[in-house]
Amino acid sequence: MNLTPTEMERLTVFTAAELARRNLREGVLLSHPEAVALLVDEVMLAARKNMAYDEVIDHAAALLCAEQCEPGVPDMVRIVAVDASFPDGTKLVTLIDPIARGDNDIRPGEIIVGDEPVELFPGLQRVSLTVVNRGDRDIQVRSQAHFFETNPALEFDRRAAWGHKLDVPSGGGVRFEPGIPVDVALVPMGGARVAQGFSGLVNGSLDADGALEAAL
Repeated sequence: MNLTPTEMERLTVFTAAELARRNLREGVLLSHPEAVALLVDEVMLAARKNMAYDEVIDHAAALLCAEQCEPGVPDMVRIVAVDASFPDGTKLVTLIDPIARGDNDIRPGEIIVGDEPVELFPGLQRVSLTVVNRGDRDIQVRSQAHFFETNPALEFDRRAAWGHKLDVPSGGGVRFEPGIPVDVALVPMGGARVAQGFSGLVNGSLDADGALEAAL
């Protein structure tokens, strides 16, 4: 039996859809590929059964609910477009949000915050510095940067900044506009206190003997 690429894809979709049906029977929540395969297979089957276009969409929209899928899956399946073979020709069937989200469904990438504020770097001693950008364009420093090694156009007490980084949440930063003094708070870098890269002034332990003087 010789199969065309389209027929091979159809068999792949059917196999994945059968896996999804088995999982549903066993009470196993569907993953994203399984949910999509089930929706596509049912659309293509309904089209072959000569169901009306609107009936096909209504049928697919009633197949799954959020409780049958892994958390986050309904929000990942926003649009499903299927070229389905109807008796009168191929038509594009588009499903919009075919899996209704549950009240407590988690959205991928969603940030779930607690009831209490989170204290950044509790117990660490802060260092306050005034920084002036002596360059001619904005300079932005990110949260993970070893502040001592930031752009030479930034004027501040470099010695006091040794082994410190900005007291901001991870991924945040501070922008320094030319000529405008900015007060910043720094906290000691934690972990193994090894600085690699940046301006290449350390590339080793921040606490090694002579490291600060060598960098200066």
